[in-house]
Amino acid sequence: YLHMPQGRNYLHLFVLASLQFSHSISIRSPKLVELQQQHGRVAMLAFVGYIVTYAGVRFPGAEDIPAGFAALPAVPGMVWAQMIGTWTMMEMANGGFSRDGRDFTGTAEFPGDFRNGALDFGWDKLDEATKKKKRSVEINNGRAAQMGILGLMTHEIMGNINDLPIIGH
Repeated sequence: YLHMPQGRNYLHLFVLASLQFSHSISIRSPKLVELQQQHGRVAMLAFVGYIVTYAGVRFPGAEDIPAGFAALPAVPGMVWAQMIGTWTMMEMANGGFSRDGRDFTGTAEFPGDFRNGALDFGWDKLDEATKKKKRSVEINNGRAAQMGILGLMTHEIMGNINDLPIIGH
């Protein structure tokens, strides 16, 4: 067994070390940065979705769908088909299936730029250093969300999900 002295938060140090390790790997490969960005975005949505469904919030018509892993077999097949169709169209629109990885408009400034020439929100007015910082923040938030959703899933499997302060009733 690993001995951990009292008063030290070694989990916090492990998380920071993991984030730094994944950052040093991704610097070497633009494709890994793109994948981290994509998976981070999904993890951010998953984490918020997990918390919201455990709080009891549901879409109309889905009030009887349980939260967590119990939702997987309870979701109707037609909903799965709609989700897969939506994911496929999003990938096609944003260059996920193209040979060069460019979106269908050819306006992507970088891999993972899903504006498609339609959305701006002031991005084009930012200088390059600010854009780089904002992209780095998004990737780091995504890495943290990946660890967060993994932790929530682990606690659900262990059976103590309701003991977490963020979910506990």
